[in-house]
This record gives sequence, structure tokens and C-alpha cells, in this order.
Amino acid sequence: MLCAKHGPKAGVGVATVVIAFVYSTYYNVLMSWALFYLFNTFGASLPWTSCNNTWNVVANCSNGFPGNATHLQSASQQFFDHRLLQKTSGIEELGGLRWELFGCLILSWIIVYLCIFKGVKSTGKVVYFTAVFPYFILFALLINNAQLPGAKDGILYFVTPVWSKLFEVKVWVNAAAQVFNSIGIAFGSMISMASYNKFNNNILRDALIVVCTNSFTSILAGFVIFSAIGYMAHTHNLPVDNIATDGPGLVFVVYPEVLSTMPVFQLWSPLFFFMLLCLGLDSQFATVEVGVTFIKDEFGPKLLHLFKREELVTLAVCVVGFILGIPHVTKGGIYVFQLMDHYTAVVSLVFLAFFEVVAVCWIFGVPKISLMVKRMLGKNPNIYFRVCWLLVCPLLVLCILTSSVAQYTPVRYGKYSYPVWAECVGWCISLVSIVWIPIGAIQEMRNNKGSILQRLKTAMTSTIDLDADDYLLEKQKPDNPDAETLCNSKV
Repeated sequence: MLCAKHGPKAGVGVATVVIAFVYSTYYNVLMSWALFYLFNTFGASLPWTSCNNTWNVVANCSNGFPGNATHLQSASQQFFDHRLLQKTSGIEELGGLRWELFGCLILSWIIVYLCIFKGVKSTGKVVYFTAVFPYFILFALLINNAQLPGAKDGILYFVTPVWSKLFEVKVWVNAAAQVFNSIGIAFGSMISMASYNKFNNNILRDALIVVCTNSFTSILAGFVIFSAIGYMAHTHNLPVDNIATDGPGLVFVVYPEVLSTMPVFQLWSPLFFFMLLCLGLDSQFATVEVGVTFIKDEFGPKLLHLFKREELVTLAVCVVGFILGIPHVTKGGIYVFQLMDHYTAVVSLVFLAFFEVVAVCWIFGVPKISLMVKRMLGKNPNIYFRVCWLLVCPLLVLCILTSSVAQYTPVRYGKYSYPVWAECVGWCISLVSIVWIPIGAIQEMRNNKGSILQRLKTAMTSTIDLDADDYLLEKQKPDNPDAETLCNSKV
């Protein structure tokens, strides 16, 4: 709501735009991987089912799934390491470009551009398909997986709580990071998309729909994944926890291996990777749109004079994002990807989320938020929302931030430890977004008059004219019936 009129000119607002853009530069690399796998499913057999390929290291390759407690690698793991990535020994040796992934990265950015270049209206129409289609595939996979032997064991492993894990701070930090990423908290995507809604749109209802849909989708995907892992464990006579993994390995190593053993794998494999592509594109649309919306709102007249057409502004954002993503499709790109993901999606994100919550809930203030909601919906938000805004959200995010700092561990990729210079680069990546917060604070202090305490008090006092906002928010952007669908698709 606030960004709709004032725009993210400084501080937390700019930091949000920057982190969303940085995230989009490497997130699209996942889409290039999905495209690569998708193209490799159209054959008589799947290329990750055999150790008799030129990229296999036969000495430690297993045609089955050897599990996590052995030196052997599955054929799907070697396909990921030596065919897809052709990875080097570390970030010190980036190697040359992976030209196939380079082409897939170009294609993924072209798809993104074609879906958003006409603005939020065209993106909303695309999302009707990309947001709904994956549910058909997920339910179809769940029905298929539930009939496979061992599926019950995998599902039980998924739903059975390990109570001791609840006392591990790292578990809660990782869970928070996952929720932040899946819903788009602190990325600005929800604010950007919601700014296209009608002034009297029911934002409280939409917030509830987004949260519930996100949770339902995560649980549904969990049943789909772990029923398949249970089947894999049964097939290879291994315990479920010896197969389960996290990160890209789950989607690009374990599940392809599962798909290769399923009946009618020629159908399920392309559908699965096409579903991944749709899910990834939904998130990519939203994060790229944050940067595009910011540029249009802040520099619209100047850019239109330079570019002549708004579509060229979107094209420029996509081209820059593509160029910044090129290091990720080198032979050592996986190490760059892991470094970016660790310091952007975990370290910076939680830090930024805390300052966003403080700025909105404490500096702008719950009374003003409540007044704005009342003018939009005709009634005050109930006590639950007001307590969450005033106490629960700020304190919860503060606890997560404190815990993440206290439990900080350097980035790793498997058994590989990053050199000190790479760690420094990682912290610089974090600062690219975070640094705008103190810069904004210093700028605000310099612009104010009086003593340091008076300047600080003025800087922490909201000066927004709510009466003027009512009119300007209604006139700021055209009503768009697809905006709500686009917002909800972020989950």
C-alpha cells in the first residue's frame, strides 16, 4: 500500500527491489536446468538410468540408487554432476561456459519476457495456466505414487514428527527462509502486484488465501515427493532416510531416478519437468515484475523519453538479469549458485524482513495501518491482525534474525568448503541489498533539520497524508482484474 504512492525511494524500499532483482538473476538458472531435463526426456530411454554414457565415471557409478551412506554415486547423480553441470573441483576453477545451459538460460529469459512485456494484465492471463496446471500434475502424481509399493513408508516418514528437531534453532531458521521464499516475504513481489488491485480490494481475505494456498501446496508436494521416495526405498531395499535429501538434489537427482523406475515413465518425466518450469516461472514473473514496476513508477517519464516504449524497459531488465546469470552456467557455476543462494535467500532476506516489519508496524504504526484498512474495506481489522502487527510479527522476525546470526555457518556445497575470498564475496552480495537501509537512514537524517535527536525523531515519524493517499492510491494505477490472480500465483 505504501509503495503504491511513494515508491521505494530509499532505505528498505530500495533494498527490497535490489534483493528481488538479485534473486531473479540466479533463480532463472533453475529454469534452465528444468528445460535441460525436459529436453532430455524425449527419447526412447532416460539418459540418467545407465552408467554406460560418456560422462559416467564407471568406477563409482551405480545403476541403482546406492543411498547416502556409500561412496558410490547413482547414474542420476552423475548425470547431474557430469552431464548437466560438468562441474569443476571448486569455485576457484569456473571453467568455460556450458553452452547447452547457456542456450537454455536464453530460452528461459525469452519465456519470462514474452509473458510480462505487456505488463501485469498479460502476466495475469499467463498465470491462470502456470498456477493451475501444476495442481493437476501434482494430484496425478500423488494418485500414481500412492499405488506403488513402499509409498506408505515414505508418507509415514514425512508426517511423523521428530520432536528433538523442534529444539534445533537451525530447523526454524530454515523453515522461515522457506516460507519467506515461497510466499515472497521481503521480496516486494506481493506489494508490487497488490499495487495494481482496486483500492477497496479485500486484502485481508487475499492474505488468508495466499497463506492457506501456500501451506496446502507445500503439504501436497511433500506427499508427492515422499511417496515416491518411499517407493524408491522399497525398490532398492534402503531406509527412507538414506534416500531423502535437500536442495537441488531432491528435484534433479532423486526424483528423476524415481521417475525412471515408474511405469509409463515417458509420460511422467516430461510432465514433471514441465510442471517444475511452470512453478518456477510463476515466482520468476513476480520477482522480475518488482524491478520493472519500480523503474516505471520512479523513472517512467524519463525512461519513456529514452526507450519510447514500456516493453523496451522490460526487455532491458531481462537482458541485464540474463547477463548477470551467465556465471551460473559455467562449469563451476553450481558453486556460484550456492554462494548466491546462501547469502541472498537466507542471510540478507531475514535481515531485510526485520527492517520491513519495523518500518511498517512500528514506524508507520498499527493505528495508521488500521485506518487505511478501514478506508479500504469499511471496517477495522480485528484484534488478531492488530496484535500480530504490533507484537507477534516484529518479535518473531527478530527471534529468527537473532537465531540466524547466532547459528551462522559458512556456505558449503556438499563436502566442498569455500575459500575465504569467496566468503567475502558472499558478504558483499548480502550488502548489495542491505546497505541501502543505512544509506536511506543517513540520507533522511541529513535532509532533516535540528539536533541529532530531533532529526532522528523526525526520521522515525511517518509524514504520510492519509487523506491525500486515499485519492492518489485510487488513481495511481488502472484497475486490473488479473492482479489478484497474479498475487496468489506467487505461492
